Amino acid sequence: MSGVKQQVFKGFLFWGILLISVFCTRAAWAGDDFKVFSPVELNGFLEFRAGCRIQDDPRQKQTSVLESRLQAELFTYTSWAEFKYKGDLWADGITEKGEYDTREAWMFARPSDVLDIKIGRQVLTWGTGDLVFLNDLFPKDWQSYFIGRDSEYLKAPSDAVKVSFFTSFANVDLVYTPRFDPDRYITGEYVSYWNGSELAGRDNLINTQVPDQWFKDYEIALRLYKNIRNYELALYGYRGFWKRPSGRSGSGEYLFPELSVYGFSARGNVGRGIGNLEFAYYRSGRDSDGTDPMINNSELRYLVGYNQDLAMDFNAGLQYYVEQMLHYGSYEDNLVQGAPRDRFRHVITLQLTWLLMNQNLELSLSSYWSPSDQDAYLRPRAAYKWSDDITVEAGANIFTGSEMHTFFGQFEDNTSVYTAVRFSL
Repeated sequence: MSGVKQQVFKGFLFWGILLISVFCTRAAWAGDDFKVFSPVELNGFLEFRAGCRIQDDPRQKQTSVLESRLQAELFTYTSWAEFKYKGDLWADGITEKGEYDTREAWMFARPSDVLDIKIGRQVLTWGTGDLVFLNDLFPKDWQSYFIGRDSEYLKAPSDAVKVSFFTSFANVDLVYTPRFDPDRYITGEYVSYWNGSELAGRDNLINTQVPDQWFKDYEIALRLYKNIRNYELALYGYRGFWKRPSGRSGSGEYLFPELSVYGFSARGNVGRGIGNLEFAYYRSGRDSDGTDPMINNSELRYLVGYNQDLAMDFNAGLQYYVEQMLHYGSYEDNLVQGAPRDRFRHVITLQLTWLLMNQNLELSLSSYWSPSDQDAYLRPRAAYKWSDDITVEAGANIFTGSEMHTFFGQFEDNTSVYTAVRFSL
């Protein structure tokens, strides 16, 4: 049996043993109740989405997104557990393939008033940022977001066990992922990227070495949180790997080095709106002193934000985000080639949402501007609910930057517009 097949087999075996154990145990306890399921709820949609670049990019197709997508969602429950499946099947005009993705496939149980358990593929999130993630180390799909797919696809699923404890002192969430789930990072297949020396795309896909051994390359995430006088306070911990390629081997492969993260957050009423603070310390496990130029240095990350309704059905959110590279002197001394990163990267975000026509029309703008990198990203979007079952949408992904090597600047040639129509089932 090949290595890949062995890993897949171990994965199915892991989830199978867990689910069968729970089923059998519950059957022994509950007798005939084990056979009683609620009628299955079926939901989903059929969607057609298309977009094109408005700038010439010789490394990509002129079409930025072209797909017909079917999503199906099934939900049922018993007196002791809930079950959900959500999957996407689509024809992709960029890859010219049929694609499938399981978004969710989980079982949720509440054995007692102080304990929740959720097992399987699930979309996880925490932290206080709005489209800015510090202590949320669950996988993201920026590639989908940058080509104009629906914003729900920004958060990718995890294969994990989530256990929640509820006590009078504080609440605890513990997430164990038996095999590393990286971000669905930019590969060059849909969006061009800076490879360290030049822009690359479909002709030069990123080559990575992803930790993928079950139970060895695992992740653990922890959140301890409590509400005090209507303010939510939280502490976070994480052990795993950088979620995006953050280092390179001697042979040129991109790596996902070991990473530990510790942080805290606070969110609550400030004046007429909601304010939030968040902090995270990223400790680079393979380069804790910053002397390896091929591995990301440790970092401190800071976020302050404020959200308020400015008028009826009109909401605005403003955030200020900072990344601080540690051991910057060692980084500069050991840098061999390429443009150096700044010690501090500053990003200001503005999120606007306006509901009109009895809330059937939604106008929104997600924007990022980095005064340190001198680049920006704008995502304007309009969605109109034509009927209870039909929604039409149009939007754009606009990138600009003065340098090709900055985060948003590297995507400037990928600026695109898109449109979509969705039929709810």
